[in-house]
Amino acid sequence: QVQLVESGGGLVQAGGSLRLSCAASGRTLGYDMGWFRQAPGSEREFVAAITRSGGNTYYADSVKGRFTISRDNAKNTMYLQMNSLKPEDTAVYYCTAKVQPYGLLSQYVYNHWGQGTQVTVSS
Repeated sequence: QVQLVESGGGLVQAGGSLRLSCAASGRTLGYDMGWFRQAPGSEREFVAAITRSGGNTYYADSVKGRFTISRDNAKNTMYLQMNSLKPEDTAVYYCTAKVQPYGLLSQYVYNHWGQGTQVTVSS
């Protein structure tokens, strides 16, 4: 079992940057990991994912070119660097992990979730 704790959220002006971190209580090497987000009144949506080795990354079209996902398995930590933030990026961001070797973009496959961290982008 792995427990996940996000940090790094906050309030930022449009065009600014934030770096989210996700610290795991156990080893992350055997897990694909990802970030999802949920805005008020909206469904939870995929943001980015990274395979267990870190060799492959995937992004939602809405964040491609602005966000970068990375991981450090030696530190059992995953990151999301968010640049050129927009008001529509405002949401609670969730860190997640899974052992299944499929469904990288589907929230229904992930079986470990953090508590979420709020990101608010003002215009």
